[in-house]
Amino acid sequence: RRRRRRRPIPGRVTGDATRTGTTMMTWPDLLSLLLRGEDLPPEDTRWAMDRVMAGEATPVQVAGFLVALRAKGETVAELRALADGMLGVARRIEVDGPALDIVGTGGDRSNSVNISTMAAVVCAGAGVRVVKHGNRSASSTTGTADVLEHLGVVLGLTPEQVVAVAEQAGITFCFAQTFHPSMRHAAAARKELGVPTAFNVLGPLTNPAQPRFSAIGAADPRVAPLMAGVFADRGAEALVFRGDDGLDELTTSTTSRLWWVVDGHVSEHVVDPARLGLAISPREALVGGEADYNADVARRTWAGERGPVRDAVVLNAGAALALAAADGAPVADVDAAIRAGIERAEEAIDSGAATAQLERWVTVSSAIASS
Repeated sequence: RRRRRRRPIPGRVTGDATRTGTTMMTWPDLLSLLLRGEDLPPEDTRWAMDRVMAGEATPVQVAGFLVALRAKGETVAELRALADGMLGVARRIEVDGPALDIVGTGGDRSNSVNISTMAAVVCAGAGVRVVKHGNRSASSTTGTADVLEHLGVVLGLTPEQVVAVAEQAGITFCFAQTFHPSMRHAAAARKELGVPTAFNVLGPLTNPAQPRFSAIGAADPRVAPLMAGVFADRGAEALVFRGDDGLDELTTSTTSRLWWVVDGHVSEHVVDPARLGLAISPREALVGGEADYNADVARRTWAGERGPVRDAVVLNAGAALALAAADGAPVADVDAAIRAGIERAEEAIDSGAATAQLERWVTVSSAIASS
């Protein structure tokens, strides 16, 4: 095995290489390590990410790096270094008080309705400030940004305006393309590859506000515990979950795996919707469509319509509310905590708070955009 170099010392970038102390880091050097099956130390991973974010890597170099990393299998340290590199050049914001993000990685190819978006509004209606990070469609026909636009939420806001919306409406949206402009340098390679890579799971790890609580769905069973490991390494409070039917959500068609992260520790649990008092329904009951269809489903769900979609929404919102309610304390009975969260989610819907929350969000974002 190769002798480990000393931690690189930042230096002059010279195209494909960077001077780091006595060692010249190059793409062939990095790729050779990955092709030999060696895990990269954080500084080497960060070197590669910094080159990509600066636009100094060619599409071939980006694609080679992502494929070689995926073939070897990413580690928690590598995934964190990629996320830290992405955050390092992001347009960061600060939102006062504890806040929550609830989002999925996409990639489950389910074309489901926007469960995490609906759950986010329900959580805000239940009194938890939400700073949601997202983009346009990934695994669904309609992504978060697509459906929010159709619902009337204004997305083309500056970072300062995004913060103002959070403070006045209790919920806001960080449009990924606004906050992570450097990711455009990887767009061509990712599009041409057409397969999931580590970059597909960075979104939930790189919310520009870095809210205190994160409830994250991950479609890839291999990646979900790695993401939990990143949150644990950061000392964050988070849930990472995956439906055993492949959804990047807590599912109501069968059981789900959930990784609860608190105080640097990860505990794994099985979430059974039947045990929580929810009806089992086929995954196909959650299939969505274009933005207008999904927006209509969302409005009807927030208005109190019952059925499989509502069950999935209150389950996911309930878990997120349980995380926020725990407030960093260990949870002895996860089922009881989620059940209490589901009750809060149902109350937010049935009292009209969820619908009122959406209306307030639309009104505030429109007013701030035009001010």
